[in-house]
Amino acid sequence: MAKLTIKDIELHGKRVFVRVDYNVPMEEKDGSMVINDDTRIRATLPTLDFLVEKGAKILLAAHLGRPKGQREDTLSLRPVAQRLSDLLGRPVAFVDDCVGEAVDQTAAALKPGDILLLENVRFHAQEEANDPAFAAQLAANADVYVNDAFGAAHRAHASTEGIARVVSEKGGACAAGLLMERELQFLGEELESPQRPFVVILGGAKVSDKIAVIDRLLEKADSLLIGGAMAYTFKLAKGLKVGKSLVEPEKVEVARAAMDKAASLGVELILPTDNTVVTPVVTDQLNKKGKPIIAFENPRHNTQPDIPDEEEGVDIGQETAQAYAAKIAQAKTILWNGPMGIFEDPRFSQGTFAVADAVAKATSQGGAKSIIGGGDSVKALNQSGLGDQVTFMSTGGGASLEFLEGKELPGVAALGNR
Repeated sequence: MAKLTIKDIELHGKRVFVRVDYNVPMEEKDGSMVINDDTRIRATLPTLDFLVEKGAKILLAAHLGRPKGQREDTLSLRPVAQRLSDLLGRPVAFVDDCVGEAVDQTAAALKPGDILLLENVRFHAQEEANDPAFAAQLAANADVYVNDAFGAAHRAHASTEGIARVVSEKGGACAAGLLMERELQFLGEELESPQRPFVVILGGAKVSDKIAVIDRLLEKADSLLIGGAMAYTFKLAKGLKVGKSLVEPEKVEVARAAMDKAASLGVELILPTDNTVVTPVVTDQLNKKGKPIIAFENPRHNTQPDIPDEEEGVDIGQETAQAYAAKIAQAKTILWNGPMGIFEDPRFSQGTFAVADAVAKATSQGGAKSIIGGGDSVKALNQSGLGDQVTFMSTGGGASLEFLEGKELPGVAALGNR
């Protein structure tokens, strides 16, 4: 059932509590926290512009990182308030808490069109516990609740689910923001009855992360192109050798069942025919988790079905990239979730960027509808400068996968229906 959106309700003069996803990457520079990527902030601008235009009094709430209920200066949203102000070209007030007297006083002084960003809701342990009393505190300054944080909608937290119940009980509307509306449209409605051919591209490390997604999409797709480390689990299921490649031996039967299901439904499930392989070497250096850093040496092109015992697959090969591009070019609907290899290393980025280019061309030149789910796929498109040449890039990571699996997301279920 279609959800209520901000276009459906009266907003002028109302205190509108908006849950946004400002969980942005930051790093410390010269003693200050600096935002590395403001994509998630920019994604909320259409909703905020709409609310300002309608004369709403806007309170924004978000989480950042995992402070585990403790105040942590490096995870403050204060830098986000400044960046948001710059992007909007208007002042954004900030309060260093999300509940309490200071919040109440600042909220009471808001005028139509004013914007207030609250401090990280996860500085309170009650947020992730979905504590009813904390949800009521958040709702104290809300006449209307809006969820525009699809990336957090799979969590039943106080600011994503609990507050909606409180606002609803008070007689207030609970609606989707414009970003949430687009997420539900493209990941839901558009994929429910896709234009054909419908080509799905799945990559990433683990089959286990995408078992349910694969199972559900096999019932809708015409072709399923597999890349990333998950391809090696499928190769193992076919009886091929994968050397030291990242695999999930315990998921071989799952991969085999997926191939059998694809065959029974007449769906093409296509695996890489060549790849880039390396020799992994354990070094004396440790990563942030205290584990030895693995160096990838002697990269080469492997055209054999098997990967030698001492080597590891790290990207799809050129032959596979061309075959995938040809299949993508024929598509009318495309869903891409997950990279084709370790694209963060320029030596192993060819496959992922080749897919990004093919998806962009199929969209801009072939008229296909392209939907990108998952942070790494979005990152690859942005790195290649092709982000504006696809139809839609989802802001949800785990939320996108759960939604594609057909699960009901608590943050979506809590919103009113049209």
